[in-house]
Amino acid sequence: MDRLEAMSLFVAAAEGGSLSAAARHSDVPLATVSRKVSELERYLKTRLLNRSTRRLTLTDAGHAYLTACRRILDEVGDAERTAGGEYSAPTGELIVTAPIVFGRLHVLPVVTDFLAAYPLVDIRLTLGDRISQLAEDHIDLAVRIGRLPDSRMVAIRVGSIGHVVCASPAYLAGRGIPEIPGDLEAHSCITFEGLGSLATWTFTVDKADFVVPVRSRLRVNTAEAAIDAAIAGVGVTRVLSYQIVAAARSGTLRPVLRDFEPEPWPVNLVHAGQGRLPVKLRAFLDFAAPRLRERLAQATW
Repeated sequence: MDRLEAMSLFVAAAEGGSLSAAARHSDVPLATVSRKVSELERYLKTRLLNRSTRRLTLTDAGHAYLTACRRILDEVGDAERTAGGEYSAPTGELIVTAPIVFGRLHVLPVVTDFLAAYPLVDIRLTLGDRISQLAEDHIDLAVRIGRLPDSRMVAIRVGSIGHVVCASPAYLAGRGIPEIPGDLEAHSCITFEGLGSLATWTFTVDKADFVVPVRSRLRVNTAEAAIDAAIAGVGVTRVLSYQIVAAARSGTLRPVLRDFEPEPWPVNLVHAGQGRLPVKLRAFLDFAAPRLRERLAQATW
């Protein structure tokens, strides 16, 4: 029995919640995963997983063994990266994820400059608004917008972005400019999935949250569509500040209710931070963090 392979499959099953998840994650047949985990349990002479039709759960022995397996696999991976030169020079593939619009506007230009500066490093940049799990998805670095939950991850703050309510000058000329958040109840609104509730918007009034019900005249599933609809005069929308820099500067959208914007969301570079960082990741952090700070500082109007 290859114990390291069996440990890896056991960890994948425990973290994925099922043997089939471990099979997909490790790209091996389900029968192989089941056999390897069973062999490991026979070798240890103890049950590690409670199997049910719905989900796997760890036994007490499984919890303790999972912690040990993670440590052992991390140390083996660290030794392999050292032998392969990842700790002596920036080389190899770096996997980075970022939100779609922010990634296209701000992360991609930094990545292209980094690739020019570090010819031995390749980058796989995945843009998506779904929150990825770094360890489970084998991601080296994630750009996260918003407050971070407590975790073992290391976060490097590079700036912040706000929530901005805006509309076209033509719409505001015809319907009037909202002066306080409550005025929005009389306006047509454009809402989109992924930025909080579709039925209410939250503002800050006298240092407290103030929730306003909004009428969704149009619902869309991307910020770009909401912005395009607002420029077309459909109604008022609410987006993140960096998403409308060009439109605000050109005058095609006019921000309103600026005095009532809630606290800005932080923007962080997040990585696992366990053990010694590979040189390729340290190099990217040193390269990207100041450039993203500068880009966010300039993303105002």
